[in-house]
Amino acid sequence: MNVLWLVLAGFWMALGYVLAGVICCILIITIPFGIASFRIAGYALWPFGRTVVPRRDAGAASVLGNVIWIIVAGWWLALGHLTTGVLLCISIIGIPFGIANFKLIPISLTPLGHQIVPTGDRTSF
Repeated sequence: MNVLWLVLAGFWMALGYVLAGVICCILIITIPFGIASFRIAGYALWPFGRTVVPRRDAGAASVLGNVIWIIVAGWWLALGHLTTGVLLCISIIGIPFGIANFKLIPISLTPLGHQIVPTGDRTSF
């Protein structure tokens, strides 16, 4: 599934996250957003077999950072996942890939305060 995902949607969505990460790393103050974007780019390349869990040590700074992220880049990336997911759900073969795109929308909107872990390990860190 991951290989088909990579061809159909993963490469292009990961490229969007890498672009957002490079732009965020240009300014020193937005480097945490860039790091989060690169982390999600890897998840967008290979999503099957991994899941997102909230981090217990995330505080108010991550909430504030997520609000800034949504305004600056999050809604663009979420819109990309929504559009790609709807287009993939048109065919029966593409439905699992469309669902995977929909699964990526919450992390694209709020990347700070979450961690990507293997599916079998759903404990919060």
